Amino acid sequence: MKTKSVSASLLKQPSVYVPLVMSLAALTLVLGHAAVFGIVHEADEGTAAHVWQILMAAQLPIVAYFILKWLPRRPRESLQVHGSPTFLPSIGLPSL
Repeated sequence: MKTKSVSASLLKQPSVYVPLVMSLAALTLVLGHAAVFGIVHEADEGTAAHVWQILMAAQLPIVAYFILKWLPRRPRESLQVHGSPTFLPSIGLPSL
C-alpha cells in the first residue's frame, strides 16, 4: 500500500507553520509561567493568561484561511497537515 506524503511546497506555507509556532509559544509561556511563579490560584487572570488566550484565538483565522485555500486544491495533503499531532497543543492546553 502506497501512502502519499505531504509535499514540501505545502509545508512551506506560512498558514501551516505560523499556528505551530504560536502553539509552541503558548506552551512555552505556560511552562515558563509555572516555572517562575509556580502553580497558584489567583483572584484575577494575569498577563500571561491573556497573552495565551490571544495566541490561541489568533490561530483560528490562520487555520481557517489554510483550510479554505488548500482543502479544495489538495484535500488529502491539507487534511494530513492539520490532522497531524503537531496541532494538538492548540486545542489541549488549559488556561493559566
